[in-house]
Amino acid sequence: MTFILTLYILAAAGLFIYGTNSYVMVGLFLRRHKAERSKATALIEAGQVIFDSPETLPHVTTQIPLYNEANVAERVIRATVAMDYPATKHEIQILDDSTDETCDIVDALVSELQTAGHDIQVVRRTDRIGYKAGALRVGMDICKGEYISIFDADFVPPVDFLRKLVPALKSDAKIAFAQARWGHLNSQQSLLTRAQTIGIDGHFMIEQCARGYNKLFLNFNGTAGLWRKEAIYDGGNWQDDTLTEDMDLSYRCQLAGWTASYFPDIVVPAELPESYTAFKSQQFRWAKGSVQTALKIMPRVARSDASLFAKVQAFLHMTHYCIHPLMALMALLALPVLLHTEISLSAWQFMPFALAIFIAMTGPSALYCVSQFTQGRSKGWRLLHLPGLVCIGVGIALSNTRAVFEAFAGVTSPFVRTPKSGDKKKSYRTKANWFPALELLMGVYCAFSFTHYLQAEKYLVGPFLLIYTLGFLIIGSRSLLEQFDLGPRFFARTPQSVKVT
Repeated sequence: MTFILTLYILAAAGLFIYGTNSYVMVGLFLRRHKAERSKATALIEAGQVIFDSPETLPHVTTQIPLYNEANVAERVIRATVAMDYPATKHEIQILDDSTDETCDIVDALVSELQTAGHDIQVVRRTDRIGYKAGALRVGMDICKGEYISIFDADFVPPVDFLRKLVPALKSDAKIAFAQARWGHLNSQQSLLTRAQTIGIDGHFMIEQCARGYNKLFLNFNGTAGLWRKEAIYDGGNWQDDTLTEDMDLSYRCQLAGWTASYFPDIVVPAELPESYTAFKSQQFRWAKGSVQTALKIMPRVARSDASLFAKVQAFLHMTHYCIHPLMALMALLALPVLLHTEISLSAWQFMPFALAIFIAMTGPSALYCVSQFTQGRSKGWRLLHLPGLVCIGVGIALSNTRAVFEAFAGVTSPFVRTPKSGDKKKSYRTKANWFPALELLMGVYCAFSFTHYLQAEKYLVGPFLLIYTLGFLIIGSRSLLEQFDLGPRFFARTPQSVKVT
């Protein structure tokens, strides 16, 4: 049983490291936030002078990659056309790989907009080689712009997006890309979307600011950003050997000597996944892709001239989803450790272990709290849904553990896009699988472990097992209901679905 105890302690130590780093991110954010925010505002305001001479403005291409997006295609295209930038300097590429009625919607709309004088075209391929990365590559080879903005189908760019970000790239020839913050179109839809709002705000309000303000490696988030075309080519162009082509390219560009900028006050609202199966599919792709990127890029980061601190942060950034295998391991081993391991510690000897668990578990929550109050007191009410985020974050541990293991094993998988609701012309969902049953079994097991810890009067670990129990049962049951259309939907209204592979 010494081996099991050792694994348990190592898993706890790993979670302690990632949890402690949440406090590091908060500290890095707070130390420079006011000054850097003011600097960014001043840069944007000073850069407005370039619009006094429209003929000298850089040509911008906006790329919108689509794949079966009947519900949201028109919305994002019309928002893109409405952006405040001279039409003669703004090319729009619809990179449409769709195989359903999205094609008809796009063609009719593009024809209308071309007639109205907009420089907009549809780019279609005969295959989906490389998925999103492949589509972006094809568009790159024929686009006119020296700057390229990218929006996924569920985003709605604000009118002043280019007017604010073009001056930022124009002001510094070494900036590869400028990333905006994600907002939320449907945050009040359900417990799931409310929880996601808190999680995404934590990443974009705290982590991305901390990296951008302190010259650490900053990742492009796949959408809502503006790229310099030269930097994309210099960094090696879009590559499809990982599921997070955005993180991959952004790291490669910074390793090649380019810099990146982040603008938290430029907000591009987007649609959050409204079903648990869609959310899990999205998280699976991000988890697997980020670990794939770590395996590909981390050796180059280690050999780079970056500081040791920057290298450590890059490692923790790209491997962040490894917390899920660690969580799953602790959930599995908690009961054997209790039943078969005798540990005799005094209260003082046990205190460091208790403190480590507390830090590991509260670090992310502290980050989320700061992210909400930084946006204003009116956002603080969202923290009422923080327990939901904690349970959901734990509940996807098995699915993301599978994603991480597949990445380490070199298992390839297709780029599965996240279904969007939009105006609900058509309902999409991810392909059903057997995994929810395993999550339910894990929930039952954690409940069994929880009762044993209570009987043994182990009140420190017991509550964490309750969180595991609730998380796995929520994710497993909701996924099962959605995938097989069983029973009523108590948490959100979801239309009848059709499968999309």
